[in-house]
Amino acid sequence: MGTYAVGTAALNALSGIPVRTGKARSGALHRTGVPVLAGSLEAETFEETFFQVPARGEPDRMLRAARKALDAGKRLMRECRAGTRTLSASERLLTRLTASAVRVYEELTTLARLNKGRVYPSYDHLVEATGLGRSTVRRALAALEAIGFLIRQRRFKRMAGEGAGPRYEQTSNAYRLLLPKSVLGYMSRWMRPAPLPVDEEWRRQEEAGEAARMAAALPNYEFARLTVGGEMGRVLARLGASMDAREAERIDANNTAIAAISRSAEREVHFEPETLTHSIYNRT
Repeated sequence: MGTYAVGTAALNALSGIPVRTGKARSGALHRTGVPVLAGSLEAETFEETFFQVPARGEPDRMLRAARKALDAGKRLMRECRAGTRTLSASERLLTRLTASAVRVYEELTTLARLNKGRVYPSYDHLVEATGLGRSTVRRALAALEAIGFLIRQRRFKRMAGEGAGPRYEQTSNAYRLLLPKSVLGYMSRWMRPAPLPVDEEWRRQEEAGEAARMAAALPNYEFARLTVGGEMGRVLARLGASMDAREAERIDANNTAIAAISRSAEREVHFEPETLTHSIYNRT
């Protein structure tokens, strides 16, 4: 699991973690006529790289951090209402955390501990396990995702149907639990993760640089498919493939022109021995 860092988006993309972009809900129908939410990925195609096995005691530490964040959000709200504090963007997000959201997070951390990080409960399971309403669970997940306690990936699966073409339907979301950096300052010192050694920081910086270089070296279509994903990624991939094809044609045309110029120059400076002897004899 680990601490959430926005700067690791490139590493996440290269490691197979989907990158969500745009609005979470499109309201449009899939090309087969079945409603599929925007940003959804097919189930059983990405989970091996999405889920992460938590370290021993890590789910409990994340739950304690969520409870600390709940207390901090209440305190920040009181100070804001009293006019003694102006909240930053991250502090305003903490004020959205509720006791219901922490209860939902408790259920998610329990599943992460029991299932080795593989967390994909349905809304019905969360409603039954927490005793909360469906809309309350939906708002709780949105608040947890906004603060950075989890990454939520929508999924769909294929289903049998009559007529030509495949059929799809939404299935439960996949969740990856995180410990946001914005919460670390409100935790007790013994609850905070130990600082990384200097050599480990250097290693991560080198990995990030290598990932950025690998992404920059990719063709346009592969870069779009890697960093965006979903339907938008496929559209950008096709556009990138077209751009790559035009660039390849331009390079081939330039190479052909250069080769033709070189052959012409060689013919102008090349003389056969008999022709050169005949020219000297006639001149003398």
